[in-house]
Amino acid sequence: MARYVIVGGVAGGASTAARLRRMDERAEIVMFERGSHISYANCGLPYYAGETIKERERLFVMTPEKFKAWLNVDVRVRTEVEAIDRGAKSVRVRELDSGREYSLTYDALVLSPGSEPIRPPLPGIDDPRIFTLRSVSDIDQIKSFIDEHRPERTIVVGGGFIGLEMAENLHTRGSFVTIVEALDQVMNPLDFEMAAIVHQHLKQKNVELYLSSAVARFEKAGSRAVVVLADSTRLDADMVVLSIGVRPETAFAKQAGIETAPNGAILVNENLQTNDPSIYALGDAIAFPHPILGMAMPIPLAGPANKQARIVADNIVKGAGTRRWSGAIGTSIAKVFDITAAAAGVAEKLLKKNNIPCMSIITHGSSHASYYPGAQPLTIKTVFAPDGTLLGAQVVGYDGVDKRIDLIADYIRRKAKVTELGEIEHAYAPPFSSAKDPVNIAGMTAENVLTRLSRHAAWSEVAVLKGNGAYILDVRTEEEFQLGAIPGAVNIPLDNLRTRLSEVPRDRAVLVYCGVGLRGYLAERIMRQNGWTEVFNLSGGYKTWELASEPQSHKGVYKPGLAAIQSASAKGAQELLHTTFAEGSGMPESIAAKRQAIVQIDACGLQCPGPIMRLKTEIDRLPEGGRVVISATDPGFVRDAASWCNVTGNLLISMEESKGVYTAMIEKAVKQSAMAAATGMAASQGGAPIVQYSPKGASIIVFSNDFDRALASFVLANGAAAAGKDVTMFFTFWGLSVIRKPDAPRVAKDFMGKMFGMMLPKHAGVLSLSKMNFGGLGQLMMKARMKAKRVDMLESMIAQARQAGVRLVACQMSMDIMGVKREELMEGVEIGGVATYMDAASQSGVNLFI
Repeated sequence: MARYVIVGGVAGGASTAARLRRMDERAEIVMFERGSHISYANCGLPYYAGETIKERERLFVMTPEKFKAWLNVDVRVRTEVEAIDRGAKSVRVRELDSGREYSLTYDALVLSPGSEPIRPPLPGIDDPRIFTLRSVSDIDQIKSFIDEHRPERTIVVGGGFIGLEMAENLHTRGSFVTIVEALDQVMNPLDFEMAAIVHQHLKQKNVELYLSSAVARFEKAGSRAVVVLADSTRLDADMVVLSIGVRPETAFAKQAGIETAPNGAILVNENLQTNDPSIYALGDAIAFPHPILGMAMPIPLAGPANKQARIVADNIVKGAGTRRWSGAIGTSIAKVFDITAAAAGVAEKLLKKNNIPCMSIITHGSSHASYYPGAQPLTIKTVFAPDGTLLGAQVVGYDGVDKRIDLIADYIRRKAKVTELGEIEHAYAPPFSSAKDPVNIAGMTAENVLTRLSRHAAWSEVAVLKGNGAYILDVRTEEEFQLGAIPGAVNIPLDNLRTRLSEVPRDRAVLVYCGVGLRGYLAERIMRQNGWTEVFNLSGGYKTWELASEPQSHKGVYKPGLAAIQSASAKGAQELLHTTFAEGSGMPESIAAKRQAIVQIDACGLQCPGPIMRLKTEIDRLPEGGRVVISATDPGFVRDAASWCNVTGNLLISMEESKGVYTAMIEKAVKQSAMAAATGMAASQGGAPIVQYSPKGASIIVFSNDFDRALASFVLANGAAAAGKDVTMFFTFWGLSVIRKPDAPRVAKDFMGKMFGMMLPKHAGVLSLSKMNFGGLGQLMMKARMKAKRVDMLESMIAQARQAGVRLVACQMSMDIMGVKREELMEGVEIGGVATYMDAASQSGVNLFI
């Protein structure tokens, strides 16, 4: 009867043992595990610390007892293999609890010891507040520390996959998280510009980020640990988690003469045999030639380890060479708060470091059809050889990242051509994808580059091109250009490019760009077919350039005691509700009870000022102390909600973002008259003083009858009304057209009145654009765009303004000059003069002329 001995009982070892038993019922199988647990969900450990996984038992796929009952495998935990005697074909082991040592012979030995976290020999690293994560025992210590000490600030040293997962889960537990990374980016499998997307998301989550920052030492400062960086920056924390990386745990194998790579990983052949044919190895501890790079390197991932287990078991039972391992391309994925980042194959930076010729493109798309609700942004970087062979890919986005990286990974593994991605037949329906999936688009874009229809320039090449005198052409709209552009760029919108080609020099290289690359490509094709040869399209467009060019670190965010202050403030607010204003304090008990009233609003898809107006409507209906929970997808809502609360005196309790949806909780203010006696007390307890709000007015002079200017007038008016202001709109001269009735009756006019009547638009529905009107076509395009973006039509905004109590005043003098009669104006419009306007303006904190 054969005896198979396995060292290591987690992913690779346990899977090998299970496969061996299925292949050989009679063999004796002994599995040694140094830790207390086998076959546990190693990748789930951070989520247990964050209490996403609430039950500890769910981490265990299999127990020693179940392994024995189901598979008849002799599992010996808390037992360490200390040495291998290859001549005697035996291992020497030691029981960690009893100290007993013994030897056990084998017919075949399987090494799956895994890897251990790196703990560099830095001064102070043995501080008990410094943790590493490898096993269930480690996560037990981490979780126990969090539960007991509730760390205000945690420093995660290392921005790899595990470090970021720990950062998210520590953040979830209420700790302020600082990430310290020696490299200039997190998630090293990604190229810099793709990691930049992750950096910006971490900033949005208020995670402090120190990039290009090496740790020099650790010190103690009372109850806290201090991380001292190489530049002498001192970061104090209640807890430190080291996630610097891992190294193969193979010292005992190396001592036995097993060949290893310079980093200690065990070298194996395609049968997964070591230099000793009776000893096999797999998992994190081995090095095997990378299918693309060709060099032997470890791939510390659970997926390859489990696949290798089947090969090892089959080769042991049926004979070496029965099955062969072809290598792993390193497909990996991680959740980082609301986004997902994934990679497969080799990053462009690593290919260039190893002098392997490559090309790359960046494409931006959506998780599914953009017109179907809930579409989220998705960015793909595709790396390929000059002959088109796929070499690597990276995908970052909110939804659908996993299926895209899985698709591309299979093509990389098969050494397929990048153009084949354009031919993938995928399952399509609007909730799941687009007719041309983002992966198809990546393949088609790569084909354009390979066939020289397009020539791409990376974001990092912009400075070089500018330095060489290139002409930087921005083909976005004027409005987009004004919001931000590459310094030195000239704006010629794509719509106008064909008629303005003479403005683009022919004696210089031209770098053309748009938002994400599509319009840039169209502009490039126009220019190439009109004689330009040195034209480059910016890969990924302005979006990629902007993300990669702005500061990546997020330093100095943490303020000592901030969490404690916030906690005290929250506690003070609760005391304000339940203790300070007890009977006889001046606050009726009913107000505290009314604070429990909560209304939920879904304003997703509405554009400004829609969400704010919805908010005001519901706040007006609530009793004092009632709360509104409102969700919106307009990014401007974050700023608008805070400003609205500041103006109206209502309280912004919280603002959260999840997958592009912004959710705010807002509490209706309690009037000062009921609370006056308690204001000072509230402040003394750490809560915010409750201030009575006296609304001021806002006045707007509407002089223009341009459709877009009239629209802006009512957007502002409705926003001001939603903020509680008394709004007066004063319509004068050409602005009178905005408030004319669509079905105005015929009225008697003099000659000049008739002339002006012919020139003036009949009503708001037929106003022209101030620019790009195109004989009325521009207005139709604008209305179609508004409808697509769910922006209310001008007529609806006028009706909303009247319903909100906005005062509409027509200038009497202007009416006389322009020949406009009262009967032609909308119902409810007042007739006034300069005195009426000056009275409203004198009470206004805001006065606008449009």
